[in-house]
Amino acid sequence: MKYDRPYLKMQAKGLLSAARPSPIAAGAIYVALSALMSFLSARLVGVSYETVERAVRFLEQGNTEYALSVLTASQPTPSAWAINLMLELVMWIVGVGFTIFVLNTLRGTGAALGNLLDGFGFFWRIILLNLVTGIFIALWSLLLIVPGIIAAYRYSMATYVLIDHPDYGVMDCIRESKRLTAGRKGELFELDLSFLGWLLLTGLPYVGYLVSLWVTPYYALTHGMYYERLSGHVME
Repeated sequence: MKYDRPYLKMQAKGLLSAARPSPIAAGAIYVALSALMSFLSARLVGVSYETVERAVRFLEQGNTEYALSVLTASQPTPSAWAINLMLELVMWIVGVGFTIFVLNTLRGTGAALGNLLDGFGFFWRIILLNLVTGIFIALWSLLLIVPGIIAAYRYSMATYVLIDHPDYGVMDCIRESKRLTAGRKGELFELDLSFLGWLLLTGLPYVGYLVSLWVTPYYALTHGMYYERLSGHVME
């Protein structure tokens, strides 16, 4: 596969304005859902600023027992943790749906905003794939951060493989991702590095959400194009 990063990014930019349905619209829905889930998660299991401020004030006064009691009283309930977990799982599924939308856009195979919900068709396999790859990456990370990063890139194509081959098992997807990325992980790292400035901007308060409306579909389309060439769907 010939790797041409500027060409991939130029093609992705063109699709942002030319493709229908608009990838920006799909990205906006995905970003909005992510923001909503993050807000709900913070309300469910987060500790408020006022609570932390009260605890710190008690600590400054030497009342360690009162500080601990304030923090203990603010601990989320088991039901709150359970709901928060379900929210995270839903966002995993919607994230896969967004990837399905991107691939359909690239292939001209009937992309629709409803693709964002298509991941629910193989809900459990998506969850299992995320869990298994997460465990593998965590285990490699025990050997220091660099092996963990390499592992993350090694398994980065597993979701694409699952979408293209819904009959594959989790380990089949992981093995195929390892095969596809063999000798290519440096390219993927370079591709991600080229988005670093944009990704830093998405972390800014308020403005970051606006930047995300552009960056999210732009990043996803570029990576989708890379997968298309890596997997042989597009020969160039």
